[in-house]
Amino acid sequence: MKISLKDILKIVHLPVIFASLCCLSPIIIVLLSLGTVATASSLADLFYGQYVWVFRLIGLIFLVVSLVLYLKREKGICTLDQVKKERNKIINIVFVSLAVGVLGYIVWLYVVLHYIGKFLQIWD
Repeated sequence: MKISLKDILKIVHLPVIFASLCCLSPIIIVLLSLGTVATASSLADLFYGQYVWVFRLIGLIFLVVSLVLYLKREKGICTLDQVKKERNKIINIVFVSLAVGVLGYIVWLYVVLHYIGKFLQIWD
C-alpha cells in the first residue's frame, strides 16, 4: 500500500482550510464586500483570540474523517481484520498526514493568510 503526495494532499487540504477559518472568514468577508475592514478586524480578533482552539479542533475532526474515508474508499480497508493486517501502514499514513496537515496549517495560516490580511489591512 503506497501513498503519494497527491493522496496526502487530498487527505489534508479540507481539514487545513476548516482549521484556518478563524482567519480566512474575515478575509472572505472583506473580499466579497459583506462587511467593512473594521468589522472583519474585530471578527478576526474574536475568532483568533477566543475561538482559535474550536477551529483547530474542527480541523482535527475533519482530518480524522478524511483519513477514515480515504482508507475505506481508496485503500479498501473496511474491517477490523484488515486494519490489524495493515496496522503499520495505517499508522504511517496517519503520522504523515498529521505532519503534512500541521505544516500546511502553519504555512497557510501564518504565511499566506497573514500577508493577505496585511494587504487588505484587516490586521496590523
